[in-house]
Amino acid sequence: MGSGLSRADEVPDYTMQIQIKAELPVEEVIATAQAAGRAILQIYNSEASTWEVQMKSDASPLTRADRDANTIICNALQNISPHIPIVSEENKMTPHAVRQKYQYYWLVDPLDGTKEFLKRNGQFTVNIALMSNDTPVLGVVDVPCQGKTYWAVKGKGAWLRTGEGQNRIQCAEFGFEDAGLKICASASHLNKETEEFIQLFQNPEFVQVGSSLKLLMVAEGAAHIYPRLAPTCEWDIAAADIIVREAGGIVLQAGKQDNKGNPQQDWKEELMKEQPVKYNKEDVLNPYFVVFGKRRAGSVSKTA
Repeated sequence: MGSGLSRADEVPDYTMQIQIKAELPVEEVIATAQAAGRAILQIYNSEASTWEVQMKSDASPLTRADRDANTIICNALQNISPHIPIVSEENKMTPHAVRQKYQYYWLVDPLDGTKEFLKRNGQFTVNIALMSNDTPVLGVVDVPCQGKTYWAVKGKGAWLRTGEGQNRIQCAEFGFEDAGLKICASASHLNKETEEFIQLFQNPEFVQVGSSLKLLMVAEGAAHIYPRLAPTCEWDIAAADIIVREAGGIVLQAGKQDNKGNPQQDWKEELMKEQPVKYNKEDVLNPYFVVFGKRRAGSVSKTA
């Protein structure tokens, strides 16, 4: 009788497909962002000499607030969903060969707007997004200095929570031909491409704000458009992106750029293709993009 064993070279190379079904407690994710926000605010309100400011390899600042918030968020998310990997600005980047296989993952910026934190102007946020392949499906953005938390779940709407309660938010409706549209842009990046975009509109009202607050302004109808024709990374906008989408707006690609913000494509042509921003790329640098609120049907784009 045979032993029932086969040679190693006869063993087939099978690939096995599995599915994992789980429920995520959104309230715990909201609480996590708020806890990180409180930790940041405690440091923000302390002596600046205790902030432990460092400069990263890309010349961007890093503080004790960034590190503490990152620890709080990563520990909490590991408890909430140990089966879902975390990609954070402040963690070592996982190789794309691994990341591209993620079905779901957390995308985190523990303190977006560190430059604004250092200026002590209050314009910084905590950003946590749950990604499904290349698209955000849950987003929470806490604004520590305003006592506000914005959040959205795909198909469930966008919401603003304050100490007084919670309300659903919606983008403001507009047409490209309307005069006096409110356009917001970065407080730190105002280049010739952005100025060229703004000049397309009739007597726009222009507001400069830091961090992901600009996307939130569009989401809650406080602004109509946010052009970002300068560098950002995926974690800077993912959480606010789903909030904009669920509020009735959209975040559209406007052409590739290099890491210094120089355009690699014609931004007007790329914007007209109406392609939403995608995530989990090999290079986490975002393309140029424009955030629009609720565009009125039949309104003709000024970039046409």
